[in-house]
Amino acid sequence: MTPPPAMPAAAAMTRGAELPDSQTNRDILAVMGRPSLGYFALLGLCVASVGLAAAIWIFQVYQGLGIGGYTHPVFWGIYIVTFVFWVGIAHAGTLISAILYLFRAKWRNAINRSAEAMTVFAVLTAAQFLGIHVGRIWKSYFILPYPNQRGLWVNFKSPLMWDTFAISTYATISIVFFYIGLIPDLAIARDRSTGWRKLLYTALALGWQGTTRQWKSHTRSVLHLSGLATPLVLSVHSVVSWDFASSIVPGWHATIFAPYFVAGAIFSGFAMVLTVMIPVRRIYRLEKYITDYHFENMARFLLLTSIIVSYAYGTEYFIAWYSGVEFEKSAFWLRAFGPYWFSTWVMIICNGFIPQIFWFKKARTHLPTLFIVSTFINIGMWFERYVIVITSLSREFDPAVWGVYTPSFYELGILAGSFGFFAMLFLIFLKIFPVIAIAEVKELDIHHKAAHDDPKVHGAWAEGAR
Repeated sequence: MTPPPAMPAAAAMTRGAELPDSQTNRDILAVMGRPSLGYFALLGLCVASVGLAAAIWIFQVYQGLGIGGYTHPVFWGIYIVTFVFWVGIAHAGTLISAILYLFRAKWRNAINRSAEAMTVFAVLTAAQFLGIHVGRIWKSYFILPYPNQRGLWVNFKSPLMWDTFAISTYATISIVFFYIGLIPDLAIARDRSTGWRKLLYTALALGWQGTTRQWKSHTRSVLHLSGLATPLVLSVHSVVSWDFASSIVPGWHATIFAPYFVAGAIFSGFAMVLTVMIPVRRIYRLEKYITDYHFENMARFLLLTSIIVSYAYGTEYFIAWYSGVEFEKSAFWLRAFGPYWFSTWVMIICNGFIPQIFWFKKARTHLPTLFIVSTFINIGMWFERYVIVITSLSREFDPAVWGVYTPSFYELGILAGSFGFFAMLFLIFLKIFPVIAIAEVKELDIHHKAAHDDPKVHGAWAEGAR
């Protein structure tokens, strides 16, 4: 990245580069500079894990799903667990970017870009498991709802079909929303770049010059896309929850699953944003733009969703006991004290007890505490999906067919590869696109200065920023 030549301030504002000597531009675009050796080492580790996962998957296609740890009657294993986990991670970006935008929560501006990118990457990661867990990938065209000469139609009663619709819809909206919001920043990067970067940003910026008409169209587009994306936060993970709730398996057949899954998705998504952005802020010295105030608000969201998720845990156990149905009571008793007791208590402790530390302001603003707690939440939310999927399948109605599921090396390799794939995409994103929405941060700064210049509106602005 090279500094741009001097240009008049008015022209700079028109072209989307704002002020030529803008410290904001330099600070945020500096993240896209020359990578360090540590960056290449981490990227190489991610690429290696993806390569290992790809080799395992190819071997699995050749050998069949029998190489997994499946034991009758457990034929949904880590692949489905990880699919649900990544769909949940994707929800934080939509919540931060769309819902908080509609509510005019200005503190979202420093973290919405990274959250939107994580949404796209998490959806792409989750989508792969639709093909991985069915084994016969060459039959994947059967999940596409198209007519054909043989008169074969997909099974619309299949949860796999529902997931296909949910993921494809969510991915489309997420990518469009991410790209539209990125256009003004691409113009800023275009005016400060040379070589292949300038060609790339020029093509992606779509001729953006920062005119009044362009800003008006851009604002309307973001508003309309926010309105479209908001219902997806509720619908997509509700559809995923119906994969389970529509069955009669003990522990699954419950009406609480849709709100329970949505709250858990937002919970895990916010935790992942914290886990990723705390090191990014530290490494690239972005303390001026991603402040303790932003992290404190995210910690409050984690505390709220932790309470909701904990309430859902308690409701599940209470309803199982109150129903008087022996199968339901046994299913939940075995969750806590059966062969999968470790997973259950990790889930409860990480998701229900540890986040309660955020009742204290010092914990909400202490970055090491935030990072450790968010990491525990990510672990707990993965184990939550593991408990839901595995325990109910391994202990159904007939004790004669009960089995104990143990993950195989191949499944764990693909699980690690999914995290490597997500991290690889995010690391590449850091060096190609601005990790913070420059235009939005600068717009907020302009309003801040204007409010301070006029004491009459300062109080109203300060309240709105919160």
